[in-house]
Amino acid sequence: MQLILTKPRGFCAGVVRAIEIVERALAIYGTPIYVLHEIVHNPHVVGDLKRKGALFVETLNEIPLGAVTIFSAHGVSTAIVKDAEKRNLRIIDATCPLVTKVHYQAQQYSQNGFEVIIIGHPGHPEVEGTRGRIDGPVYVLSRSSEVEDLQFKNPDRLAYVTQTTLSLDDTREVINALKRRFNNIQGPDLTDICYATQSRQNAVRQLAKDIDLLLVVGARNSSNSNRLREVGEQSGIRSFLIESTEDIDSLWFSKEIRIGITAGTSAPEVMVQKVIKKLQTYGESIIAEMEGETENMHFRLPDSLY
Repeated sequence: MQLILTKPRGFCAGVVRAIEIVERALAIYGTPIYVLHEIVHNPHVVGDLKRKGALFVETLNEIPLGAVTIFSAHGVSTAIVKDAEKRNLRIIDATCPLVTKVHYQAQQYSQNGFEVIIIGHPGHPEVEGTRGRIDGPVYVLSRSSEVEDLQFKNPDRLAYVTQTTLSLDDTREVINALKRRFNNIQGPDLTDICYATQSRQNAVRQLAKDIDLLLVVGARNSSNSNRLREVGEQSGIRSFLIESTEDIDSLWFSKEIRIGITAGTSAPEVMVQKVIKKLQTYGESIIAEMEGETENMHFRLPDSLY
Protein backbone atom coordinates (compact mmCIF):
# COMPACT_ATOMS: atom_id res chain seq x y z
CA MET A 1 0.00 0.00 0.00
CA GLN A 2 1.40 3.39 -1.03
CA LEU A 3 0.32 6.54 0.81
CA ILE A 4 1.12 9.80 -0.96
CA LEU A 5 0.46 13.09 0.86
CA THR A 6 -0.37 16.22 -1.11
CA LYS A 7 1.57 19.41 -0.64
CA PRO A 8 0.19 21.83 0.31
CA ARG A 9 -2.62 20.50 2.51
CA GLY A 10 -4.41 21.43 5.73
CA PHE A 11 -4.51 24.77 7.53
CA CYS A 12 -4.40 27.99 5.52
CA ALA A 13 -3.34 31.39 6.85
CA GLY A 14 -6.94 32.47 7.50
CA VAL A 15 -7.65 29.40 9.63
CA VAL A 16 -4.37 29.75 11.54
CA ARG A 17 -5.26 33.38 12.24
CA ALA A 18 -8.81 32.56 13.40
CA ILE A 19 -7.63 29.86 15.81
CA GLU A 20 -4.88 32.11 17.15
CA ILE A 21 -7.43 34.88 17.70
CA VAL A 22 -9.51 32.64 19.96
CA GLU A 23 -6.47 31.35 21.84
CA ARG A 24 -5.01 34.83 22.27
CA ALA A 25 -8.36 36.23 23.44
CA LEU A 26 -8.62 33.47 26.06
CA ALA A 27 -5.10 34.28 27.27
CA ILE A 28 -5.79 38.03 27.49
CA TYR A 29 -9.40 38.18 28.68
CA GLY A 30 -9.87 34.77 30.30
CA THR A 31 -13.15 32.88 30.18
CA PRO A 32 -15.82 33.22 29.11
CA ILE A 33 -15.04 34.08 25.51
CA TYR A 34 -17.99 33.71 23.12
CA VAL A 35 -17.61 32.71 19.47
CA LEU A 36 -20.49 33.29 17.06
CA HIS A 37 -20.82 30.10 14.97
CA GLU A 38 -17.99 27.60 14.42
CA ILE A 39 -14.75 29.57 14.21
CA VAL A 40 -13.84 27.34 11.24
CA HIS A 41 -15.70 24.34 9.84
CA ASN A 42 -14.00 21.51 11.68
CA PRO A 43 -15.35 19.71 14.77
CA HIS A 44 -11.87 18.77 16.01
CA VAL A 45 -10.73 22.40 16.01
CA VAL A 46 -13.95 23.56 17.66
CA GLY A 47 -13.75 20.80 20.27
CA ASP A 48 -10.17 21.71 21.14
CA LEU A 49 -11.09 25.37 21.63
CA LYS A 50 -14.11 24.39 23.74
CA ARG A 51 -11.79 22.44 26.04
CA LYS A 52 -9.66 25.57 26.38
CA GLY A 53 -12.69 27.60 27.49
CA ALA A 54 -14.31 29.07 24.36
CA LEU A 55 -18.11 29.07 24.26
CA PHE A 56 -19.69 28.64 20.83
CA VAL A 57 -23.15 30.07 20.16
CA GLU A 58 -25.44 30.41 17.15
CA THR A 59 -27.12 33.73 17.99
CA LEU A 60 -26.11 36.96 19.69
CA ASN A 61 -29.04 36.55 22.09
CA GLU A 62 -27.07 33.76 23.79
CA ILE A 63 -24.27 36.17 24.70
CA PRO A 64 -24.43 38.32 27.87
CA LEU A 65 -24.33 42.09 27.37
CA GLY A 66 -20.79 43.44 27.18
CA ALA A 67 -19.11 40.05 26.77
CA VAL A 68 -16.04 39.43 24.59
CA THR A 69 -17.37 38.09 21.28
CA ILE A 70 -15.49 36.69 18.29
CA PHE A 71 -16.94 36.58 14.79
CA SER A 72 -15.98 33.44 12.86
CA ALA A 73 -13.59 33.28 9.91
CA HIS A 74 -16.54 33.13 7.49
CA GLY A 75 -17.63 36.70 8.21
CA VAL A 76 -20.97 38.17 9.27
CA SER A 77 -23.56 40.59 7.93
CA THR A 78 -23.72 44.31 8.70
CA ALA A 79 -26.93 43.67 10.66
CA ILE A 80 -25.11 41.30 13.02
CA VAL A 81 -22.32 43.84 13.54
CA LYS A 82 -24.85 46.55 14.42
CA ASP A 83 -26.76 44.22 16.73
CA ALA A 84 -23.53 43.30 18.52
CA GLU A 85 -22.70 46.98 18.95
CA LYS A 86 -26.16 47.66 20.39
CA ARG A 87 -25.53 44.90 22.93
CA ASN A 88 -22.24 46.58 23.81
CA LEU A 89 -20.32 43.40 23.00
CA ARG A 90 -16.53 43.59 22.87
CA ILE A 91 -16.10 42.45 19.27
CA ILE A 92 -13.03 40.70 17.90
CA ASP A 93 -13.39 40.00 14.20
CA ALA A 94 -11.77 36.76 12.99
CA THR A 95 -13.14 37.11 9.45
CA CYS A 96 -10.52 35.88 6.99
CA PRO A 97 -8.93 38.91 5.28
CA LEU A 98 -9.64 37.33 1.89
CA VAL A 99 -13.35 37.17 2.77
CA THR A 100 -13.21 40.79 3.95
CA LYS A 101 -11.75 41.67 0.54
CA VAL A 102 -14.82 40.14 -1.13
CA HIS A 103 -17.09 42.17 1.21
CA TYR A 104 -15.39 45.41 0.19
CA GLN A 105 -15.49 44.51 -3.47
CA ALA A 106 -19.22 43.67 -3.38
CA GLN A 107 -19.96 46.88 -1.47
CA GLN A 108 -18.06 48.97 -4.02
CA TYR A 109 -20.01 47.44 -6.90
CA SER A 110 -23.32 48.04 -5.11
CA GLN A 111 -22.45 51.63 -4.18
CA ASN A 112 -21.61 52.30 -7.84
CA GLY A 113 -25.07 51.24 -8.93
CA PHE A 114 -24.46 47.61 -9.91
CA GLU A 115 -26.75 44.72 -9.09
CA VAL A 116 -24.47 42.13 -7.46
CA ILE A 117 -24.35 38.38 -8.09
CA ILE A 118 -22.61 36.19 -5.50
CA ILE A 119 -21.29 32.98 -7.01
CA GLY A 120 -21.47 30.56 -4.12
CA HIS A 121 -23.56 28.12 -2.14
CA PRO A 122 -26.81 29.58 -0.73
CA GLY A 123 -26.96 29.26 3.03
CA HIS A 124 -23.20 28.95 3.51
CA PRO A 125 -22.08 31.33 6.32
CA GLU A 126 -19.59 33.11 4.06
CA VAL A 127 -22.18 33.71 1.36
CA GLU A 128 -24.79 34.90 3.86
CA GLY A 129 -22.25 37.23 5.43
CA THR A 130 -21.36 38.72 2.05
CA ARG A 131 -25.01 39.03 1.07
CA GLY A 132 -25.64 40.88 4.34
CA ARG A 133 -22.93 43.43 3.54
CA ILE A 134 -24.66 44.62 0.37
CA ASP A 135 -27.36 47.30 0.57
CA GLY A 136 -28.66 47.01 -3.00
CA PRO A 137 -30.02 44.13 -5.08
CA VAL A 138 -28.08 40.89 -4.65
CA TYR A 139 -28.48 37.38 -6.09
CA VAL A 140 -26.82 34.06 -5.26
CA LEU A 141 -26.16 31.25 -7.72
CA SER A 142 -23.92 28.20 -7.69
CA ARG A 143 -24.33 26.55 -11.12
CA SER A 144 -23.99 27.73 -14.70
CA SER A 145 -27.43 26.29 -15.46
CA GLU A 146 -28.98 28.95 -13.21
CA VAL A 147 -27.68 31.84 -15.30
CA GLU A 148 -30.43 31.73 -17.94
CA ASP A 149 -33.15 32.14 -15.29
CA LEU A 150 -31.70 35.34 -13.82
CA GLN A 151 -33.77 38.51 -14.20
CA PHE A 152 -32.42 42.00 -13.48
CA LYS A 153 -33.64 45.60 -13.50
CA ASN A 154 -30.69 46.72 -15.61
CA PRO A 155 -28.72 43.90 -17.30
CA ASP A 156 -26.05 46.42 -18.35
CA ARG A 157 -25.16 47.21 -14.71
CA LEU A 158 -24.22 43.82 -13.31
CA ALA A 159 -21.23 42.65 -11.28
CA TYR A 160 -20.27 39.45 -9.50
CA VAL A 161 -18.06 38.29 -6.66
CA THR A 162 -17.26 34.74 -5.59
CA GLN A 163 -17.22 32.69 -2.42
CA THR A 164 -13.57 32.03 -1.56
CA THR A 165 -13.81 28.23 -1.21
CA LEU A 166 -15.33 27.14 -4.53
CA SER A 167 -14.20 24.70 -7.20
CA LEU A 168 -12.04 26.49 -9.75
CA ASP A 169 -13.53 24.57 -12.68
CA ASP A 170 -17.16 25.01 -11.62
CA THR A 171 -16.68 28.70 -10.90
CA ARG A 172 -15.01 29.22 -14.27
CA GLU A 173 -18.07 27.66 -15.92
CA VAL A 174 -20.42 30.01 -14.07
CA ILE A 175 -18.34 33.08 -14.90
CA ASN A 176 -18.15 32.10 -18.58
CA ALA A 177 -21.94 31.58 -18.66
CA LEU A 178 -22.48 35.01 -17.10
CA LYS A 179 -20.14 36.67 -19.60
CA ARG A 180 -21.83 34.96 -22.54
CA ARG A 181 -25.25 36.27 -21.51
CA PHE A 182 -24.21 39.66 -20.11
CA ASN A 183 -21.48 41.25 -22.20
CA ASN A 184 -20.92 44.18 -19.84
CA ILE A 185 -20.80 42.26 -16.56
CA GLN A 186 -17.91 43.13 -14.26
CA GLY A 187 -16.08 40.87 -11.84
CA PRO A 188 -12.72 39.51 -10.69
CA ASP A 189 -12.47 36.35 -12.83
CA LEU A 190 -11.14 33.67 -10.42
CA THR A 191 -9.00 35.91 -8.22
CA ASP A 192 -11.45 35.91 -5.30
CA ILE A 193 -11.07 32.16 -4.82
CA CYS A 194 -8.44 32.04 -2.10
CA TYR A 195 -4.85 31.03 -2.79
CA ALA A 196 -5.10 28.02 -0.44
CA THR A 197 -8.25 26.69 -2.08
CA GLN A 198 -6.60 26.95 -5.49
CA SER A 199 -3.28 25.40 -4.46
CA ARG A 200 -4.93 22.41 -2.75
CA GLN A 201 -7.18 21.74 -5.74
CA ASN A 202 -4.22 22.00 -8.10
CA ALA A 203 -2.24 19.56 -5.94
CA VAL A 204 -5.08 17.02 -6.10
CA ARG A 205 -5.26 17.35 -9.90
CA GLN A 206 -1.53 16.71 -10.13
CA LEU A 207 -1.57 13.77 -7.73
CA ALA A 208 -4.61 12.18 -9.39
CA LYS A 209 -2.36 10.97 -12.21
CA ASP A 210 -0.46 8.72 -9.78
CA ILE A 211 -3.09 7.32 -7.39
CA ASP A 212 -6.02 4.91 -7.36
CA LEU A 213 -8.02 6.48 -4.53
CA LEU A 214 -8.19 9.86 -2.77
CA LEU A 215 -8.96 10.53 0.89
CA VAL A 216 -9.82 14.11 1.84
CA VAL A 217 -9.47 14.84 5.55
CA GLY A 218 -12.04 17.48 6.48
CA ALA A 219 -15.43 18.20 7.97
CA ARG A 220 -18.66 17.31 6.19
CA ASN A 221 -19.79 20.95 6.33
CA SER A 222 -16.46 22.27 5.03
CA SER A 223 -16.96 23.78 1.58
CA ASN A 224 -13.34 23.60 0.48
CA SER A 225 -13.00 19.98 1.71
CA ASN A 226 -16.05 18.94 -0.30
CA ARG A 227 -14.62 20.69 -3.33
CA LEU A 228 -11.38 18.70 -2.98
CA ARG A 229 -13.37 15.47 -3.04
CA GLU A 230 -15.21 16.69 -6.15
CA VAL A 231 -11.92 17.57 -7.86
CA GLY A 232 -10.72 14.02 -7.22
CA GLU A 233 -13.92 12.56 -8.67
CA GLN A 234 -13.73 14.85 -11.69
CA SER A 235 -10.20 13.55 -12.24
CA GLY A 236 -11.59 10.02 -12.44
CA ILE A 237 -10.44 8.91 -8.98
CA ARG A 238 -12.60 7.31 -6.29
CA SER A 239 -12.67 9.99 -3.60
CA PHE A 240 -13.94 10.03 -0.02
CA LEU A 241 -14.32 12.73 2.63
CA ILE A 242 -12.97 11.65 6.03
CA GLU A 243 -14.13 13.62 9.08
CA SER A 244 -12.69 11.04 11.50
CA THR A 245 -11.00 7.65 11.26
CA GLU A 246 -14.41 6.04 11.88
CA ASP A 247 -15.37 7.09 8.34
CA ILE A 248 -12.72 4.83 6.82
CA ASP A 249 -13.96 1.58 5.27
CA SER A 250 -11.45 -1.26 4.90
CA LEU A 251 -13.32 -2.46 1.79
CA TRP A 252 -11.94 0.57 -0.10
CA PHE A 253 -8.40 -0.78 -0.03
CA SER A 254 -6.22 -3.53 -1.41
CA LYS A 255 -2.64 -4.39 -0.52
CA GLU A 256 -1.14 -2.75 -3.60
CA ILE A 257 -3.39 0.30 -3.85
CA ARG A 258 -1.97 3.82 -4.24
CA ILE A 259 -3.78 6.21 -1.89
CA GLY A 260 -3.58 9.99 -2.07
CA ILE A 261 -4.25 11.95 1.12
CA THR A 262 -5.08 15.63 1.29
CA ALA A 263 -6.76 17.87 3.86
CA GLY A 264 -9.09 20.85 3.70
CA THR A 265 -7.94 24.25 4.90
CA SER A 266 -9.62 23.85 8.30
CA ALA A 267 -8.39 20.28 8.95
CA PRO A 268 -5.52 19.93 11.45
CA GLU A 269 -2.45 17.88 10.55
CA VAL A 270 -3.03 15.72 13.63
CA MET A 271 -6.12 14.34 11.89
CA VAL A 272 -4.09 13.49 8.79
CA GLN A 273 -1.65 11.56 10.96
CA LYS A 274 -4.50 9.67 12.65
CA VAL A 275 -5.81 8.65 9.22
CA ILE A 276 -2.33 7.40 8.25
CA LYS A 277 -2.07 5.34 11.43
CA LYS A 278 -5.48 3.82 10.74
CA LEU A 279 -4.48 2.90 7.19
CA GLN A 280 -1.29 1.28 8.45
CA THR A 281 -3.39 -1.20 10.42
CA TYR A 282 -4.59 -2.62 7.08
CA GLY A 283 -1.10 -3.67 6.04
CA GLU A 284 2.43 -2.55 5.33
CA SER A 285 2.57 0.87 3.73
CA ILE A 286 5.06 3.20 2.10
CA ILE A 287 4.55 6.88 2.91
CA ALA A 288 5.72 9.68 0.64
CA GLU A 289 4.94 13.35 0.12
CA MET A 290 4.55 14.85 -3.32
CA GLU A 291 6.67 17.78 -4.34
CA GLY A 292 4.78 21.04 -3.96
CA GLU A 293 4.92 24.66 -2.98
CA THR A 294 5.55 25.81 0.58
CA GLU A 295 3.03 28.41 1.70
CA ASN A 296 4.36 31.41 3.61
CA MET A 297 1.20 33.53 3.79
CA HIS A 298 0.57 35.19 7.17
CA PHE A 299 -2.27 37.46 8.27
CA ARG A 300 -1.93 39.99 11.09
CA LEU A 301 -4.12 39.61 14.17
CA PRO A 302 -6.57 42.36 15.22
CA ASP A 303 -4.86 45.23 17.04
CA SER A 304 -6.78 44.50 20.26
CA LEU A 305 -4.81 41.26 20.68
CA TYR A 306 -1.32 42.79 20.67
